[in-house]
Amino acid sequence: MAFIFDSYHTEGFFDEMFEVDGKVRPHYEYFKQQIENLPKGELLQRQHAAERTLMQMGITFNVYHNGEGTERIMPFDIVPRMIRADEWARLERGLKQRITALNLFLDDVYNDQKILKDGIVPRELVESCKGYLKPCEGINPPKGVWCHITGTDLIRGDDGTFMVLEDNLRCPSGVSYMLENREISKHSFPEIFERLRVQPVSNYPTQLLQMLQYISNNPSPTVVVLTPGRYNSAYFEHSYLAQQMGVELVENNDLVVHDGYVKMRTTKGFQIVDVIYRRIDDSFLDPNVFNPESLLGIPGIFEVYKKGRVALANAPGTGVADDKVIYAYVPRIIKYYLNEDPIIPNVQTYICGEDNDMQYVLENIDKLVVKEANEAGGYGMLIGPKSTKAQQRLFRMKIKQNPRNYIAQPTISLSRVPSMVENHFEGRHVDLRPYILYGENIEVIPGGLTRVALRKGSLVVNSSQGGGSKDTWVLY
Repeated sequence: MAFIFDSYHTEGFFDEMFEVDGKVRPHYEYFKQQIENLPKGELLQRQHAAERTLMQMGITFNVYHNGEGTERIMPFDIVPRMIRADEWARLERGLKQRITALNLFLDDVYNDQKILKDGIVPRELVESCKGYLKPCEGINPPKGVWCHITGTDLIRGDDGTFMVLEDNLRCPSGVSYMLENREISKHSFPEIFERLRVQPVSNYPTQLLQMLQYISNNPSPTVVVLTPGRYNSAYFEHSYLAQQMGVELVENNDLVVHDGYVKMRTTKGFQIVDVIYRRIDDSFLDPNVFNPESLLGIPGIFEVYKKGRVALANAPGTGVADDKVIYAYVPRIIKYYLNEDPIIPNVQTYICGEDNDMQYVLENIDKLVVKEANEAGGYGMLIGPKSTKAQQRLFRMKIKQNPRNYIAQPTISLSRVPSMVENHFEGRHVDLRPYILYGENIEVIPGGLTRVALRKGSLVVNSSQGGGSKDTWVLY
């Protein structure tokens, strides 16, 4: 046996593979048995083969630091994260519930604003939100869907309970890594994969295209993927998804508003575009309406959208539900629209815009994780227990200057999964980003992107902060 787990310890964290007493969890038993029967050095060879495959495929992302862009291979760990069928069924119900409520919330805040009038969510909170776009007031997107593609970040705490960490409703990324991780994982463990009956994720591009076609009134719509260009951190994903769906990948220079429609320049002249899967932020979409300095958008596109002549996924304005302060109100939003309690709870959240919460945060900043309302990718964040006194002073000052812009949460010890470190296993913290498509129905893809904090002891899983990923096996 080349790799055994005798020296592996859960170290007091919730471990996805092992119980506290070190006994393997039943759904991991067969996997453990099979890899321990591999010849000496075989597993390490498979890990290296997986890394070479990623290199050859060019599965990269760009990291921008000090004004310079660096292209990197997404680190991949060969040990999959497994989720039992009964656990997944509950997550699926909870995610459908959450997306249903958030879609109703978006439709309401841009139209009747009943939830604001009833005081469930403070009006000033919504209207001061960076993602709230006043030009979207009164808009009814095609088929009544605002959040077509969502990536909801889930974590598990010490007791193994899944919680929602945050919602991503503007341009959630990472799904290409989920798809490629699966291909690599199947090649790494073909016999185990076959025996364990893992739910498939490979039909995601087909489901995505069907959803995009559904939101058009044209029975044979022309669909495109709009990218900011090759220097964007997720450009690989944009081109990958366009290729997998068999649709055009376009930049703003490829599109023009002409005769009241959005049209694509082709070698045969202009062609009307019916659906745009946008991978650029709302504020850059139309310089005539949003940011006048945007060089990424298409002048006049918003007017075409308002007239129902082009569908945009996700709908402009969804960023209001991404706001980390609005996140704190999602349990109340679910209760208000659906009269249900959340199936998947939120992480306890302190809203710095509320006096009592702010006082608590200022006094306990060394124990909390403080986040900016609109930052992502692990930026604009203070992890209290790992911060210096100087960093704490800086964040106290920032919170006092702009309390609306900050929330705080307890420091949660994310669950861990065994990960390969050189030639042995160590526990590394993980989260999970499942992807949800909202078209004719709400479809939750069975799995998602398990992100791994590869640095020992780190709780930051973002690829831009040195994280990697694992395949996620949802079992039948």
